[in-house]
Amino acid sequence: MKKYLVLGVLFILPIVAYLFFASGVNNFVKLPVLTENVDEVTAFKSLDGNEVQLENRITVLGFLGHDLEHKKGNAFNINQKIYKRFHEFKDFQFVMVLPLGKETEAVALKSELSPLTDMANWKFLFGTDEAIRDLFRSLHTNLTLDGSMSTPYVFIVDRERNLRGRKKDKDSGNKLYGFDATSVAELNDKMVDDVKVLLAEYRLALKKNNTTSKRDSYLKKVK
Repeated sequence: MKKYLVLGVLFILPIVAYLFFASGVNNFVKLPVLTENVDEVTAFKSLDGNEVQLENRITVLGFLGHDLEHKKGNAFNINQKIYKRFHEFKDFQFVMVLPLGKETEAVALKSELSPLTDMANWKFLFGTDEAIRDLFRSLHTNLTLDGSMSTPYVFIVDRERNLRGRKKDKDSGNKLYGFDATSVAELNDKMVDDVKVLLAEYRLALKKNNTTSKRDSYLKKVK
């Protein structure tokens, strides 16, 4: 009797554990929406003249400002820690916002980063200070732009133009709207995890949609 009981526990317990964790997947892989309807970037011009949009893209959004020379370290950090790791994911992009007149400096920055990785999904946008302020305000964060129209923080915007982040940061206890690009530790410990969660969410949704489509296709055939 004991033998069968032990065998039963060994057989059933893994199944129960699997079902428990599987049932929690949908909750686990959701990165909270902190702000809905972030402004589209139609007020900005791109470096190469091609259209850039947030809709239907997973975007890391940054504001480099007038003093680009002092933001190169930030760009290097996010390129190494985030972009190089995830840039092959479909529709993943970096959008860096700068004031008009900074095009030459942006080209120089892109050239400096190019030997390190494929820069195809780095997008540089240029606009007036007013347009930059308006875009930043649409994020509705507890952060501010400095006098040069820049911030060290970068933001995750999903395909529906929602700002994603943490409702309660483990360190501050407050909402985490953006990630400090001057801190390699924060990028490693927090932003990498949050990008992973968002990408996993989309993968799960895609898998679910494909499964549903196959099922519907099958049902049509059997009818």
